[in-house]
Amino acid sequence: MSTTLNTSSKRNVLGVLVDATDYAGATERIIRAATDGRPYAVTALAVHGVMEGVADGTLGGQLNSFDLVTPDGQPVRWALNLLYGAGLRDRVYGPELTLRVLGRAAEQGLPVYLYGSTQPVLDLLIPALTAMFPALKIAGSEPSKFRGVEDGEPEQIAARVSESGARIVLVGLGCPRQEKFVYAMRPYLAMPLLAVGAAFDYHAGGLRKPPAWMQRHALEWLWRLGLEPTRLWRRYLILNPKYLARLGAQKVRLWRATPVTPATDSPSTFAV
Repeated sequence: MSTTLNTSSKRNVLGVLVDATDYAGATERIIRAATDGRPYAVTALAVHGVMEGVADGTLGGQLNSFDLVTPDGQPVRWALNLLYGAGLRDRVYGPELTLRVLGRAAEQGLPVYLYGSTQPVLDLLIPALTAMFPALKIAGSEPSKFRGVEDGEPEQIAARVSESGARIVLVGLGCPRQEKFVYAMRPYLAMPLLAVGAAFDYHAGGLRKPPAWMQRHALEWLWRLGLEPTRLWRRYLILNPKYLARLGAQKVRLWRATPVTPATDSPSTFAV
């Protein structure tokens, strides 16, 4: 497995390489890769995703091989501004980035493929997206199998996507399964693969978005915790303080936060 990284915008946040970019820059890079027909791995990381990469060296290496990692959460944007003076005025939130990419894809006639979530969510998502973007071409879709990959399955998935005529793949499997999927499938597909997190559920209407003021002040975690306390309490009440402590240590140079070397191997297993 090999890739050519654009490292000019990458910055080390707790050992995970995040791009100091905005919506316009991220969207342009994705659309350019789609137009060129190039493999291009993209994810939008909030605190949870960064901390998953810190805790799991294998995942950290995979994330550090991604072509584009946007600062999905406000605390990740803060880190880029605090550590590197990036001057970012907003995060690059996965669900919003998804809409901006789809808008450009609709304008330029670039078909998209939806991979992940469940069939009922996809059944709601597809008409919602086509209502927002009447010119959007959805080349195909398939739900998650909620199991590990089987022998020969990466090639089969890639064949279905390629034969559909898609030029962009949106992957909604949840973090970190979707990042592992994108990393594993990138060598098989000459197009951008975007790990878009909760975008499928949000745009299908299954998750309510927090008010804009909560998003601006990094309180989306509190909103989501209130909606799904049993599933998300550990993510927010344990990982968030750990993130802030490590960020402080990196800032005052008590911790070097050396990035994991970008991965190049082919994983033996991943979720599909």
